[in-house]
Amino acid sequence: MGRSPRKDLLAGLTVAVVALPLALGFGIASGAGAQAGLVTAVIAGAVAAVFGGSNVQVSGPTGAMTVVLMPIVHRYGTKGLLTVGLLAGGVLVLLALLRAGRCMAYVPVPVVEGFTVGIAAVIALQQVPGALGVKASTGSNPVVVAFKTVGDFAAHPNWGALAVTCAVVAIMLVGARRRPGVPFSLIAVVIATLVVRFTHLRVATIGHLPAGIPVPSVGFLDTSAITALLPSALAVAALAALESLMSATAADAMSVNEHHDSNRELFGQGLANLVVPLFGGVAATGAIARTAVNVRTGAASRLAALVHAAVLAVIVFVAAPLVAGIPLAALAGVLIATAIRMVEVGSLKALARSGRGETLILALTAAATLAFNLVTAVIAGLVVSGALALRAVANAARVEQVPLHADLPPADHHEEEQALLAEHIVAYRLDGPLLFAAAHRFLLELTETADVKVVILRMSRVTAMDASGARVLRDAIDRLAHRGALVLLSGVRADHQSRLDALGILDDFHNTGRIFPSTPEAIDFARAHLHGAGVLSAQPAAGPTTLDPAGAGR
Repeated sequence: MGRSPRKDLLAGLTVAVVALPLALGFGIASGAGAQAGLVTAVIAGAVAAVFGGSNVQVSGPTGAMTVVLMPIVHRYGTKGLLTVGLLAGGVLVLLALLRAGRCMAYVPVPVVEGFTVGIAAVIALQQVPGALGVKASTGSNPVVVAFKTVGDFAAHPNWGALAVTCAVVAIMLVGARRRPGVPFSLIAVVIATLVVRFTHLRVATIGHLPAGIPVPSVGFLDTSAITALLPSALAVAALAALESLMSATAADAMSVNEHHDSNRELFGQGLANLVVPLFGGVAATGAIARTAVNVRTGAASRLAALVHAAVLAVIVFVAAPLVAGIPLAALAGVLIATAIRMVEVGSLKALARSGRGETLILALTAAATLAFNLVTAVIAGLVVSGALALRAVANAARVEQVPLHADLPPADHHEEEQALLAEHIVAYRLDGPLLFAAAHRFLLELTETADVKVVILRMSRVTAMDASGARVLRDAIDRLAHRGALVLLSGVRADHQSRLDALGILDDFHNTGRIFPSTPEAIDFARAHLHGAGVLSAQPAAGPTTLDPAGAGR
């Protein structure tokens, strides 16, 4: 925290200015009131900053969380809301102790990028009413609300608000490109406030705030209601974990040399959600908008988030009249510029060049974020990513017929016999994972072999095998045996053999000794089998061979 205190102070101050109206608005939208939103921003912001796993994450009430909280308030009231927050905090702490944060490492990069793009679009669309100086239309989808707001603006335009928003966006984007270290967002807000105040533009401001926020009376539902509230608490905990870790991951991507600790972040968010309800606050999570403002304005440590919480507390109790004059259009401009800067064009181009699959995942996640919500978007991205990964795994599996000469014993047999061996014995090498995604294609390829007496399956290069792959292997063996072919196995790994044994697939192979450590030993067994069947006539040998350890020289 002592590396760059000046940058952290400026970043924390800027984030506080941006977070104030958001905290008020999200508190009201959740159904708990503006006071609850402010309490959440101050307390959760401080607790998560100290105990969380990201140096630049800013926590507080968020728009995504209000969608989950509103039905709880309507059904159970404020006490139910506080109880759910307390339960969700306990679940998050438990997830941290179970080290569930490492699961975030399995979220593909296109999903994270798509989430970031989608959130950036949602943030920008949510600012359309403030940017146009029009009262927000009713509705939960930001695209629909923005479209209705544009229609209302066309009927009753407010050019002053639009001019303020555009000016703030221009100052931030142009200024950040030329002088990245200067807090142009704060400068733009101050300029816009002064201009609106002295020119009397018809632009709405934050308005009157009470000078001091008393802690609301806190109450919780009794233990008999916990069973009914548990599903809601799990949903809140899942959203808080997902949004916080995704926000921290996006913050790492926007920062230099930053890497968050996902398990510690879950613990910090859990502790914050355990403490906040005691003061009448709502469920909190890592906030991507405020985190992005924090990063883009030069935050270097947790000091910025702590400053943000402290400034909000000071504003609430001391400087409410000054904040009341900030134009909402200026804050809309700050967030629109922040949303634009959240999108890393270079990363998007790189993903687009890497393949159509990555582009599809990114676009789907971003579109689902806009159309539905964060959880649905991430689930959709993970499902498509999993399907494409399984397709890649299936394509990686290979069944290849290999010549026998490389594995035949030293050339102490006649060429005629070697030709007969090649005519009656076929060897297949199985490469890659033998999983359900590739198993049936494997079965078709393997059972298309011509009529031969012996089939050797070389399995040393099978990297993975599941129950479906094992069962398909059994079906292939049964089909080959039905056609009169003797099936031999070579190079079966110990872990794969245990799975095959558990399913009873190798019982007959163990009884008849048809499992071999290497392919040459399998070929020796096949030669002996063909001699015994009269397919090959016995040939005199020049000396002992590997076929006869005793030196009989068959």
